[in-house]
This record gives sequence, C-alpha cells and structure tokens, in this order.
Amino acid sequence: MTNPPDSGTAVSDPSTDKLDAAVFKVAGVVVLGAVMSILDITVVTVAIPTFMEVFHSSVEVVAWTMTGYTLALASVIPLTGWAADRFGTKRLYIMALVLFVLGSALCSTAWNIESLIAFRVIQGLGGGMLMPLGMTIMTHAAGPQRIGRVMAVLGVPMLLGPICGPILGGWLIDAFSWHWIFLINVPLGILAVALAWIVFPSDKPKPSESFDFLGMLLASPGLALFLFGVSSIPEMGTVKSARVLVPAAIGIILLTAFVLHALRTKHPLIDLHLFRNPSLRWAVITMSLFATAFFGAGFLLPNYLQQVRGETALEAGLLMAPQGIGAMLTMPVAGFLVDKIGPGKIVLFGVSFITLGLAGFTVLEADTSYWWIAGALFVMGLGMGCTMMPVMTAAIQTLTHGQVARGSTLMNIINQTAASIGTATMSVVLAHQLKEHPETEVGIASNFNPEVAQKVPPSVISQGLDYAAEAFSHTYWVALALAALTLIPALFLPRSKPKAPVDAAVSVHA
Repeated sequence: MTNPPDSGTAVSDPSTDKLDAAVFKVAGVVVLGAVMSILDITVVTVAIPTFMEVFHSSVEVVAWTMTGYTLALASVIPLTGWAADRFGTKRLYIMALVLFVLGSALCSTAWNIESLIAFRVIQGLGGGMLMPLGMTIMTHAAGPQRIGRVMAVLGVPMLLGPICGPILGGWLIDAFSWHWIFLINVPLGILAVALAWIVFPSDKPKPSESFDFLGMLLASPGLALFLFGVSSIPEMGTVKSARVLVPAAIGIILLTAFVLHALRTKHPLIDLHLFRNPSLRWAVITMSLFATAFFGAGFLLPNYLQQVRGETALEAGLLMAPQGIGAMLTMPVAGFLVDKIGPGKIVLFGVSFITLGLAGFTVLEADTSYWWIAGALFVMGLGMGCTMMPVMTAAIQTLTHGQVARGSTLMNIINQTAASIGTATMSVVLAHQLKEHPETEVGIASNFNPEVAQKVPPSVISQGLDYAAEAFSHTYWVALALAALTLIPALFLPRSKPKAPVDAAVSVHA
C-alpha cells in the first residue's frame, strides 16, 4: 500500500519503461549534490601550493586537506545503508547536504592548516553519504527496468570531477582567492537542499531494525585505518614504513572481525549476505579490479603532464578533457542498452576499450604527441562510459526494494577502497621506477625550478626527462594488466534484460 505523495513532490511510475519528468527531476537534484561532493575531492589538488604559502606549512601536512576529507568520506559510507533505512533517504540526504555546506562554509574561515583539515573532515562526513544515498533514491524512483539509464545520469559527476576540479580550482584561486573553492558550495548547497525538499518524494523509514553498534565500531574505524595506511604509501615511498603497516594491519584486523560479526548477526551494518546474489558478487569483483586499474592510472597522467612536460595543474586538467568527452558520448547509450540487453556485453566492450587506451600509454616518451595522448584518453573515455555505471547497475538491478540502500552502500565502499589501493599501487611502482636513474630528479626539477635549468647541461636534463617518461610508461603496464584481468569477472555479468525483483512494484512510499 502506498502513501499519497506530498504536494509538489516528484512521483515516478517504476513500472513504465520510459524515463518520465519525475525521474529527471530526481536525477537533477541527485547529480547536483554528487557534483559538489566529487568536485571537492579534486578541486583542492590545485590549491595545495597556495595552502603551503598562506599557512606556512609543508606539503606533507597540507596533503591532509585531501586525505582527511577522503578518510571521513570513506568512514561514514558504512553507516549510510542503515541510516537510510532508519531515518529515510530524503531526510538523510538533506542532512548530508547541510553538513557538507556547513563544512564548506567553515573551510572558507580557516585561520591555520589545522583548522582547515578539521573543517575538511566535516565536509567529508556529509559528502560521503551523498553518492550512496543518491544511488538509492534514483534506483527507487526509476525501478529495475530503467536503472541503467538513471545510473548513466549519475555517472556524469564522476566524469566531471577529475576534469573540471583542477580547472575550476585554478580559475577561482587566480580570479578571486582560495576561499572561493569552498564558498562556491554554499549557494549551490542551499539550492540543492531546497530542491531536495521540494522534489524528492516523502519516505517512511523502517524503525524495526536495531543499530549494529559493534559493526560500526569495527567497520568504520577499520576502513578508515586501512585507507589511511594505504594513502600514506605515496608520501612514505614504501610499503614497509610503520606509518603504512601499523594502521593498515589494524584496519585489516578490524575489518576481518567485522566480516565474522556480520555473518552471524541478524541486522549487520553492511549486509554481507548480499553476496549470495551472483550478479552482485561478480559486479563487486569486476568493480574492484576496474577501479584499481582505472583510478590508479588516473593518478599517473596528470603527474606525467606536470613533471615531464612542465604543464601547470590547470593545463593538465584541460588536457584530460578528451577522456570525459569520450565517456559522455557512450554513457547515455550504454545506460539505454543495459536496460535492454543487460550489462554483461556492454561492460566487456567498455573494459576492452579501457585496456586498448591504457596500451597507448605504455609507449609514453618525453615528447609524445599530445594528439596521441588525447586519442588514448578518448578511447579510455569511451570504455569508461560503458563500464563504471553498468557495473553498478549489475550489482543493484536484481536487489529488492529493501536491499537497495545496503547494496549501493556496499558498492560505494568497494569503489572507494579499490580506487585508494590503485592510486597507492601506481605511486609505489612509479616511485621505484623513478629512483632507478638519478638523472630523473634533475630532469623533473628543471620543470619547476628555472635555476636548475640554467645550471645543468641540456643533455642531462633531456636524458633525465627521457628516463622519467620511461618510468611512467613502465608503470602503465601494471594498470594495463589489471584492466585485462577485469575481463574475466566481466564475462559472468548478466547478459539479458533484468528480471524485476519480487517487490519491484513497491514504490518509494512503500
């Protein structure tokens, strides 16, 4: 039995095969929130030199403005599934937006680097809930027959973030001040809160499930500690550092204890029994390998463009645009086809193109044509548009209405963890490759310090940049191998139109 909707709210009919106005309204609000959250992960990268100068701090300390946000984002994700069931997705989404906007406003008032890091954590607590909640709200609004297309819409901010973040951040800092990379979220956030209040249908939470306190004490700190250890690898330059091993080991122990606990308790914080669903199980494995390869590789090219080619962060962001263009071309088509023929064939096509694009970067040199780089990025983008959101769709399209919040929470945890592992893996491999030739340090330094270029012979600089480019190309082989491995679990994803779950007719108001 469904409840009558509130006046002014968008109500969709999940039984129809067409995307109606109600779904587009819900999608628009969700995308606005997701864009703010994902942009804020990347927009700060270009501001790090500014923070070092303004707050008289080191790069290691300033890096915590990014790490603190990411850890807060990751640690709050496990709570989202339970909280959505308990308090309702609409209320929780609005609360997450308010927390994110509050954190953004506070960041703009930071008086030292410590206060900025603390306020970034507040931002991350709100931002971490926006993506899994957005996926849940859109899945409920669209129903299983249309989830592929609405997931394609939600994939837009995931594409825009890495491309537009450095561009937007650089422009705001140059034209105004660093405060505006945070202040810009305030009017956008207020608008998103107002639209969510008007557009999202009211929901009735289920107060029956008890909160898994033990699960929270194991999962959230465990995930945060593990990711802290992994995220420390680039700074420490080795996996053997105590700062890497100790938190990562404690995190693994806590997460292992959580798995044992979750399998025995009736209402766990993260429902591991969802792995009984073969579609979700293969989607998790596919997502793990894909995110490790794709986001790990995403760390490499901006660094190559800046360190080897001497481009600024803003220019590097602009040069990454072909990847986003490629993904924007295929993502809507992939979403439509997933709803018609299932995600399996689409993902295989996408992963094949990503593998082909990565192969183009294994031959990088110090003077590789930007047309070659743009072409490889475009091919990768075509593949990405057919991979990420279709895999998400494969995971949750066969779940029941009551399982969607837990399923999207699980997939976001997998995505966040695998992306962190991929970035750390590539950074360690790259650091090892760069250390093989001492000339690389001189070559890279010449792009950042004009004095080095004046004091060192051009032949030494040229040789150093050649060795540096070779280090990047060798590291891309690791990403290529991981992408190729992704084809194996992708073979087991559903290759037919999804069958509606038992309770697919249940609307958001159920």
